Amino acid sequence: MSDNLALTHYLATFIEGLVKSGVEDVVISPGSRSTPIAILMEEHPSIKTWINIDERSAAFFALGIAKASRKPVALLCTSGTAAANYYPAIVEATHSKVPLIVLTADRPHELRDVGAPQAINQIDLYGKYSKWFVEMALPESTTNLLHYSYTVATRAVATSLSSPAGVVHLNFPLREPLVPNLEELQWNITESKKTVIQNGRQQLSPEVIPLLKNIAEEEKGLIVCGPHDQKGFSEAVIALAEQLGYPVLADPLSQVRSGSHSKDMIIDCYDTILKSGHFFKDMKPNVIIRFGAMPVSKVLMQFMTQAEASYQLIVDADEGWRDPTLTGTHFIHINEIDFCEQMKDIVSTKKTNREYSEKWKHANEIVKPVLHAEVTDFHFEGDVVRHLVHHLEDEVGLFIGNSMPIRDIDTFFMVNNRRIRLFANRGANGIDGITSTALGVSTKVKKLVLLVGDLTFYHDLNGLLASKLYNLPITIIVVNNNGGGIFSFLPQSKEEKHFEQLFGTPIHLDYEKVVSMYDGNFKRVRSWAEFNEEVARSLASNQLHVIEVPTAPRDENVVLHRQLWNEAIKKLEGTTEWK
Repeated sequence: MSDNLALTHYLATFIEGLVKSGVEDVVISPGSRSTPIAILMEEHPSIKTWINIDERSAAFFALGIAKASRKPVALLCTSGTAAANYYPAIVEATHSKVPLIVLTADRPHELRDVGAPQAINQIDLYGKYSKWFVEMALPESTTNLLHYSYTVATRAVATSLSSPAGVVHLNFPLREPLVPNLEELQWNITESKKTVIQNGRQQLSPEVIPLLKNIAEEEKGLIVCGPHDQKGFSEAVIALAEQLGYPVLADPLSQVRSGSHSKDMIIDCYDTILKSGHFFKDMKPNVIIRFGAMPVSKVLMQFMTQAEASYQLIVDADEGWRDPTLTGTHFIHINEIDFCEQMKDIVSTKKTNREYSEKWKHANEIVKPVLHAEVTDFHFEGDVVRHLVHHLEDEVGLFIGNSMPIRDIDTFFMVNNRRIRLFANRGANGIDGITSTALGVSTKVKKLVLLVGDLTFYHDLNGLLASKLYNLPITIIVVNNNGGGIFSFLPQSKEEKHFEQLFGTPIHLDYEKVVSMYDGNFKRVRSWAEFNEEVARSLASNQLHVIEVPTAPRDENVVLHRQLWNEAIKKLEGTTEWK
């Protein structure tokens, strides 16, 4: 059998294994050594291929598709530093538990470590950030090797999805010729049926049931929901909260603030409330039940750290150790929805005193109108969120950049009855690749809005090419304070001598020129009326639309935020119970 026919059968069998295990999307960065895999993927009738030239952007784009679809996405690149450019997105995927299958083409063994061009050491390139690494066998068309190729593909999908979801890296050494034989290509090479991966319902162990019954007797309890994206979780955790009488402190990325479920137990202004020293001191709970990653709110983390709760349960299906507070007392490794439903049944007869939860709800009612009130100055960054959310309808996705945007979303994105799904890269909290990730998400949602700062937007300008190539409609709100606004809230802002050069980092860029290069619409707004009009127009369009909001100088923005928080705290502490 000719070399290229063996190559074709071997790689086609592998691709068939991916497809029959549920892979639907592949992001390809062009290159020579990966030629046969790329061509065969283009030929497969069930695969949607996306071409993304910049490997860093490509990896984040794939990350976004996987986030939105909750399915593994394959990435393909050539040999050499192309694979190294995947690294930032792989780190993010690992920490945010997103399934990616990374396929790197490589020189054959005889061309390694001998000075051959475009050859680096790709063995276990991503280290601990890959759940499973395989150096694939050289292509052959024997029965055993075809079974091997198919099996590795199905196992790669299963491994990427198994708890905790993450990254699988398969390295393909390929010899020339690199062009597959399409004349002899036939799909459905194997007769295997589609591989189905299912997880059964998990049960609490008998040993934990007495613990949960004891916890249920405690009146001063909180449920804290950090970033978590699981269908049905909002309804399950709210049902548990209502049964226990515990308020739910819900990070916006928990997906609990939006939807048709009951909102009565949800506290969405906790970050402001806990800035009250009296409330912080007097409302320490005896019980904390935590779901998801750590919330963005720093003061909430401090509150949990200093609470000295008798019970702090961390519920995590992925068997992780997500406890930067170092105060967890019990780690329960079970599916989060299964936990909520089973604990609700265990404590179904509880009759609770709601005094503690009512105090939380009362504080929330006092603070919320202050945070809702519009600041008269157009340039206040918090008002970007308050105006933007009015335009978000059902099924619209909102992707949030790190640094200040996610914190303003935490403060100003309140509970609502719309089905709005929130996304962010909060695994490693970086600002690289945000635009590419958002564009990946946009392929799987009705409409997508991206809210970012100007430095984050700058970091991933290459990502805009995907919008141009595939006509991906996206509304990008760029909050432009000409630098790193988050640092103005941090202690280093007091080091005035070096602050602006090292942390403020103004870059004075005109983004209109960049957006024009990618055939997008650009508008720099000067009033909220203009902002509202432009957002509405962008959501009705089907193309890239960038809206820049020039904001107050960074130090003034800090003052405006703190004035608002102080006003809310003053109103809260002016009530009888918090004087």
